[in-house]
Amino acid sequence: MLGVELRALREESGNTADEMARRLGWHQTKVSRIENGRSGVRVHELESLLDLYGVTDPEVRGGLVDLARENKARMWWTPYSDVITQRYASYIALETEASTKRTFETTLIPGLLQTPDYTRAVINALAPETKPDAVDALVSVRLARQGATLRRASPLTLRAVVDEAALRRTTGGARVMTKQLHHLLEASEEPNVVLRVLPFSAGGHVGMLGSFVILEFPIRSDLDVVYTESQVSSIQLERRSDLATYNQMFANLSKNALDEAQSRNLISCAVKDLQ
Repeated sequence: MLGVELRALREESGNTADEMARRLGWHQTKVSRIENGRSGVRVHELESLLDLYGVTDPEVRGGLVDLARENKARMWWTPYSDVITQRYASYIALETEASTKRTFETTLIPGLLQTPDYTRAVINALAPETKPDAVDALVSVRLARQGATLRRASPLTLRAVVDEAALRRTTGGARVMTKQLHHLLEASEEPNVVLRVLPFSAGGHVGMLGSFVILEFPIRSDLDVVYTESQVSSIQLERRSDLATYNQMFANLSKNALDEAQSRNLISCAVKDLQ
C-alpha cells in the first residue's frame, strides 16, 4: 500500500522514479523497488520523498510515516526474494494489505485456498524446469501468503468464483485433487471465505477470456486495483473505468454462479467422481 501510494504521489508530481533517485543520491532502482514492495523505506527517506513530491498535509504524511514504520515487519516475503519475481513480490505486497479480495478463476483453485501438494503440482506443470529447492520455497511462499491474509488477526475477506473446470481438472492426480477438494469444502465454511462455483451448465460467460483479481483496501478506495496475469506478463489496472468494468464482470459471474450450499454440493460430487 505504501509503495502504491508513493508511486501515485510521484506521478502526480510529474517525476520519474530514476529522477527522484538521482535527486536524492540513491541507487537508480531504489525508488522503483520501494514502489514495488521489494524494499522498505526509512522514515527520514520517506520524508525526503514527500518533500520532493510537495506533500504538506499532516494527515497524509502521518499516515504514510505510520505505514513506513510498520513496513519492515510486514515484508515477510523478503527472505524469498531470490525465488520470487518482482511482479510476484508486488502482488504479495498489495494482497497482504488488502481488506477484501474478489477473485475469478477459470482453471486453477485460488492460490489462498490451495493445499501444498496442489501448489507443487501447479508449479511443476507451469514451470517444469524449476529446481526442487525453488519449488519448495515457492510452496512455502504460498503457505505464508495464506497465513498472512486468511489467518491474521483481522483476516482478509475472500470472495471467490471458481469455474467448474478448475474442480474437474485432476491437477497432480486423483489423490492430490481429492485432498484439495476436501480442503475447499473446509475453507468454504470459514466466516471470511465466500466460495461459489460457476457450473458448466451456466454456458458462456463474461470471464471466458481469463482469470482476474480485485483487491480492495481499508484506508482508501482509490487504491483498489485489478490484477491479471499470463504466462509471460502481468497487468495491474488502477483506472476507475477499469475497476468499474471488472466490478461489473465479477457481479455478473457471481449472479450466474451457484450459491454457497449448491457450490459445496458440486464440489462433493467432484470428489465422488474421483473415487
